[in-house]
Amino acid sequence: MLQGFKQFMLRGNVLDLAVAVVMGAAFGAVVTALVKDLITPLIAAIIGKPDFSAIVFTVNGSRFLIGDFLNAIISFLLIGAAVYFFIVLPVNQLLARMRRGEAAPDPTTKKCPECLSDVPIAARRCAFCTSQFSETDRALPTSSIPSRSV
Repeated sequence: MLQGFKQFMLRGNVLDLAVAVVMGAAFGAVVTALVKDLITPLIAAIIGKPDFSAIVFTVNGSRFLIGDFLNAIISFLLIGAAVYFFIVLPVNQLLARMRRGEAAPDPTTKKCPECLSDVPIAARRCAFCTSQFSETDRALPTSSIPSRSV
C-alpha cells in the first residue's frame, strides 16, 4: 500500500503540478504587490484618488469595496498577460520550430466529388450521397480535390 503511494507521489505529473502550484502562488504574490504598490497608485494619480482600496460606497449599512475589486481585476489581467506572453507564446513558438522539419501526416479522408463530404480514403462509395468513386477518386486525398462553392 505504501509502495503504491510512493509511486504515485514520485510520478512526474504530480511533481510538476506541485511545483506549478507553488510557483503560481509565489508569482501571484509578486503580481499582487506590483498592482497594489505600483500600478494602482499610478492609475490613482491620474484619476485623483490616492488608493483604489479607498473607493467604497454604502447602501443600508453595507459597504461595497469597489477599489479592492478593481485591484483584483488588475491583478487577474496582469497574471493572465504574464502567463500568456512569458509561458504560452514561447512554448507554442518552440513547438512550432520543432515541428518544422516533420512531414505532414498522411490524410485519412477524401472529399466526395459529388456532395463534397469527407469520407474515408479507402471508401468505394460515399456514405452521404451513395455515389461510387472511380479509381482516380479513390487515390485523391482531401487536400488534392479542389473545393467547389455550393
